[in-house]
Amino acid sequence: MPRIKTTLAKSLALRIGSGMLSLLFVALVTFVAGEMAPGDAALMLAGEKASPAAIARIRTELGLDQPWPQRFARFVGDAARGEFGRSYFGVKEPVRDVLARAVPFTFKLAALALIVATLLGVGLGALAAVYKDTWIDRVALTIGTLGVTVPNFVLAPILVFVFVIKADLLPVNYDPQLPVAEFYYLILPTLVLSARPMASLSRLTRASLLDALRQDFVRLAIAKGLSPWRVNIVHGLRNAILPVVTSMGSSFGFLLTGSFIVERFFTVPGIGFVGIDAIQKRDTPVLMASVLVTGAMFIVVNLVVDLILPVLDPRIREASI
Repeated sequence: MPRIKTTLAKSLALRIGSGMLSLLFVALVTFVAGEMAPGDAALMLAGEKASPAAIARIRTELGLDQPWPQRFARFVGDAARGEFGRSYFGVKEPVRDVLARAVPFTFKLAALALIVATLLGVGLGALAAVYKDTWIDRVALTIGTLGVTVPNFVLAPILVFVFVIKADLLPVNYDPQLPVAEFYYLILPTLVLSARPMASLSRLTRASLLDALRQDFVRLAIAKGLSPWRVNIVHGLRNAILPVVTSMGSSFGFLLTGSFIVERFFTVPGIGFVGIDAIQKRDTPVLMASVLVTGAMFIVVNLVVDLILPVLDPRIREASI
């Protein structure tokens, strides 16, 4: 037992260390890309007709007159303490307050989309495998193909046309002033975000379950006279679920990055909406914080998945030891 705990602790520490290095690399790439992009936050704040002296004064106030490696090092040091500075625009609100409002929306949207994608994807994949080469299998494969090939920016207008313009059932833009529960605002974004992961999970579940149903232990269960439900679900799906769980972790990362487009389209005030707005305004503190928080959420979710896998399959735990 002590050996198992030591091995798991070392593995956990290694994953956390590599995650921190990944966050640092992502922050560096984002910062350098922002430096190379055209435009200037000081010029946008001062206005096109501002004098060079006024622009230079604003650059000094924001610290933009310093070399970018120095500014990046200062940002990393502040971020390690949970300080991201203040927004360049508006009332110059602390970035922490901006994130405190935006992150819950994005996490809620990504979590709902992952739940929908998992339930529909695993369900369709299991049905397709159990009823292989039937019309159920063909329908599931068709849905999976459409989910993978149709991008978010195409699916979103289609759903808006069907459920908003034609049926008048759902709101399209987030507006807290309307007397509608928040859940209704998240239905369409959730459906759009969950489409691609659902399709991928359904195809992966089908292939994994078909492989599991060919194994000897399934034939033994059938020979013992177990019910089809117990054979397919308890013995087959339980052993086929591991690659699906791994894919769920990467799917969550796709949901976080995909939320940038979806939140902007549906005006959901999440971290994606804030990040796109920061890119357009050259609001570097907000942009850097948005990227770091998104990357941290992705790393944490994948770390949780890696910790769950040894619990689900003792073979992985024994191999790691």
